[in-house]
Amino acid sequence: MTPPPPRTPPLSGLRVLDLATLFAGPLAATMLGDFGAEVIKVEHPRKPDPSRGHGPAKDGVGLWWKLLGRNKRNLTLDLSSPGGREVLLRLVAGTDVVIENFRPGTLERWGLGWEELRAVNPRLVLTRVTAFGQFGPYAHRPGFGTLAEAMSGFAAITGEPDGPPTLPPFGLADSIAALATAYAVMTALAGRDRTGQGQVVDMAIIEPILTVLGPQPTWYDQLGYVQPRTGNRSRNNAPRNTYRTRDGHWVAVSTSAQSVAERVMRLVGRPELIEEPWFAAGSTRAEHAEELDRAVGDWIARHSREDALAAFEKAEAAIAPIHDVRDVMEDPQYRALDSVTKVDDPELGPLRMQNVLFRLSGTPGSIRWAGRPHGADTEEILAGLGYDGDRVAALREQGAL
Repeated sequence: MTPPPPRTPPLSGLRVLDLATLFAGPLAATMLGDFGAEVIKVEHPRKPDPSRGHGPAKDGVGLWWKLLGRNKRNLTLDLSSPGGREVLLRLVAGTDVVIENFRPGTLERWGLGWEELRAVNPRLVLTRVTAFGQFGPYAHRPGFGTLAEAMSGFAAITGEPDGPPTLPPFGLADSIAALATAYAVMTALAGRDRTGQGQVVDMAIIEPILTVLGPQPTWYDQLGYVQPRTGNRSRNNAPRNTYRTRDGHWVAVSTSAQSVAERVMRLVGRPELIEEPWFAAGSTRAEHAEELDRAVGDWIARHSREDALAAFEKAEAAIAPIHDVRDVMEDPQYRALDSVTKVDDPELGPLRMQNVLFRLSGTPGSIRWAGRPHGADTEEILAGLGYDGDRVAALREQGAL
């Protein structure tokens, strides 16, 4: 049998310049690279992306960077220098997307604003990812995802009712903004296919997290309703909480669907609650969360985690174990999906990281390599732009590389 022809990744032929640092912009570029885009990571010669130093390292190599920098070639360039500006403009002439997260006005100060970039490439999509957007009273403030988690209303509704507002222990707002940015880039490219012209994408990190928080602005606008902190409970349905099993593990239960709520009550031996008038809707069930939590919690406390999971599954009721990363690595569903996959890395050897975010049946993405050393591909990229050895040496002497 003749083997099928190799499948071309869907974003093959697309060139992306990643000028951003830390998480939202670079992660969006990673997502594009996973599906075949040629991503060139541009870092300052003497100030690498700070994500290289975030979190644990092995043998002096930052492990977060291995994930964030995958499928990217690395170029060092001081954009504020004349030589760096020259190289970037030459790169932009053959580029589809630039992703940057400098404070508004920074690229313009270097002579690399939208007018200069589109003059060399009218089809360019310039994607600007900042904390607060390109205009407004906060636009020039420094900002990170933590501020978006605070300002959006996320922290205000997260935590126990009598406890403080709670921030997530990871880059939640940045990650949501990265997903939104990748979507925005593809939308802008689709627009370019129709008009033949590039455009500017203005992504404010404070906005995507606000969108995923749901209808809170509409609730407040129409009812004056302000969602309170409820811990692990929900104001929209009950029972919904975490519960401890007999053997000391934790599980999470959700009953967003009415039919599931009824199955749970039958399973835990409290079918009479289904007949209560308030049980007929999630919002009124939430008003009786204490009673429902006792019913579910007492039943789960009498069973091991294995038995509780099996009983809920048999009853077609929604339950999941509370995993830490050790459990994630061994979970059979994640293993079946290859959600955490193995990558061979020349620096560290085989390592495991999250796989490509979704599966395409015809043109799947792939991890071709993990994050590479700072500036590892500078000479190769410049040679591709027509720079000979003498010119590269001169740029290095100037500090542009």
